[in-house]
Amino acid sequence: MIVVLLGAPGSGKGTQGGPLSAKFGLAHVATGDMFREHIKTGTELGQLAQSYLNSGALVPDEVTVRMVRERLQRPDATNGVILDGFPRTLPQATALDEALNDEGKQVDVVPCVSVSTDELLRRLGGRWICRASGHTYHIDSNPPKTAGVCDVDGSELYQREDDSIDVARKRLGIYFEQTGPVVDYYRGRGALVEVNGEQSIDEVFRDLAEALKARTEPTRAV
Repeated sequence: MIVVLLGAPGSGKGTQGGPLSAKFGLAHVATGDMFREHIKTGTELGQLAQSYLNSGALVPDEVTVRMVRERLQRPDATNGVILDGFPRTLPQATALDEALNDEGKQVDVVPCVSVSTDELLRRLGGRWICRASGHTYHIDSNPPKTAGVCDVDGSELYQREDDSIDVARKRLGIYFEQTGPVVDYYRGRGALVEVNGEQSIDEVFRDLAEALKARTEPTRAV
């Protein structure tokens, strides 16, 4: 089974990939980790990707798809994979389909963790960190007892630039512009399953697991 896990920054998607892979015996393939592995071990694909990165260019979709194809051949991917972080754009989605078709495979299910923009901004834009030891707080879900002061060591709390509302809004704008067509693409194929990401972590996991389970169990005659 080939699963593509979608969700905007702040949706909680990253929290779910590992537990889902463990439950269903699927390899969890986070594309960022995949790139780092190839580059660190100096594979042909890693060297090729590094050459683009060194020149300041984007790594072509073809290279990423080749990495995914190689990953599918490993023993731990016998039952399939959960792709986390790819495809991000429509050309990547169509390139992935072409590569899978060549091997008689296809994307079977695309769970999409859906969260409102207001909630995403709240989650992404409210994190504060203590300067001394990096203890993390959230202005809404995990506020410090005293504003601007770490509960643990009393050090000053600060907000990284990446965690500001303005940066969060830009990140989400890029995501929706790039990945919106991907969501529509898989919806048109009947593979998309939207899951409410504004539930508890356990409830989101339950719904994601049900989406995968529905695609692995044979349809029973009524």
